[in-house]
Amino acid sequence: MMLESDQKIIKFLKDIIPYIVIIIAVVLFRSYIITPVEVEGTSMYSTLDNGEILLLKKYDKNYKRFDVIVFSNGKDKLIKRIVGLPGETIEYKNNKLYIDGKYIKEPFLKNNQKTYDFNLEDIGYEKIPDGSYFVLGDNRTNSTDSRIIGPVSSKQIAGKTDFVIFPFTKFGKF
Repeated sequence: MMLESDQKIIKFLKDIIPYIVIIIAVVLFRSYIITPVEVEGTSMYSTLDNGEILLLKKYDKNYKRFDVIVFSNGKDKLIKRIVGLPGETIEYKNNKLYIDGKYIKEPFLKNNQKTYDFNLEDIGYEKIPDGSYFVLGDNRTNSTDSRIIGPVSSKQIAGKTDFVIFPFTKFGKF
């Protein structure tokens, strides 16, 4: 025969367990699947604006050219676009991107954004190292990116993003 205090404890546990499950699910979801991230600064202008909130997909580790990623650079989280893949050479000549000597169009660049002449050897690399990516901001004249910090290791990458959730006027894929 159960005491009244035991029945109260069982009722309390039955009442609270669904909330505990919800909290655990939310924490796991944000930690491993999707989490919001805020754009800070103008380095991705005109694709992304300062203050926009994006959904970061942490589960998708299949990085391709022109994916927008979030990565750690010391204490900072930066948002940039992957331009070069492991093993490739990169060069900008006359405002045009060349990967392994072949011209590659960058359709996301707008408003006559300029990229000054540059190649990997300028920062001491012949090719992008295995497991690393060459990243640039879309606002090439105002971006701390691989031209300054070097290639970004896949271990630094938190995930990729292609979806704005705020402001609501820009809600959706970019």
